[in-house]
Amino acid sequence: MIKLNLNNKIFFLIKIILIYFIFSLKSYSDNSDIKNNFVVLGINEAPIKIKVFSSFTCPHCAKFHIDVIPKIKKKYIESGVVQLIFIDFPLDKVAFNVSKLLHCLQKNYQLDFLDTIYETQRNWVTGSDENDINKNLKKIVKTLGINSIQFDKCLDNEAISDKILNGRIDASKKYSINSTPTIVINEKKLKGSTSFKDIEKYIENII
Repeated sequence: MIKLNLNNKIFFLIKIILIYFIFSLKSYSDNSDIKNNFVVLGINEAPIKIKVFSSFTCPHCAKFHIDVIPKIKKKYIESGVVQLIFIDFPLDKVAFNVSKLLHCLQKNYQLDFLDTIYETQRNWVTGSDENDINKNLKKIVKTLGINSIQFDKCLDNEAISDKILNGRIDASKKYSINSTPTIVINEKKLKGSTSFKDIEKYIENII
């Protein structure tokens, strides 16, 4: 399994710092920006907005997506109470690459991609280096409409890269995020456990 080592994270953090000084920050708070920039589950009219900040190489994020998201969907999204907004917060270069692939996909494939990536995380993250991981990822996105040439172009797409990194910088500044998954409910960061019971309790206190 590839080691997401210190050099990998330092390289990624340096890139974030450079982006911070080159581009002005933008907050994605209104419905049009949410629809255009993030993967969304649930109706815009839902009174409770839950932002999920996660990194694709984070095992805790995978567990949250697999164990908690379906329960939120069943109890609160299908009834129109909650809208889930999935926001990239990559912690390393590999996660950053996966985020880029997500935003290269057509909208109707993005939720399927999220599910597949988290459900098979232990498989695709296995590799001796980044190139091996990319080979695993190519197999996944091929079934969702991205061929090998498009894959390489996607990873080199500066517009998508800048959008993801600016969103990460914005989230760090606005919510003081330092770990994933981080859950923000109606603009208030959830403290402590991210279990369904704790999220359910928080939601019930709002309703």
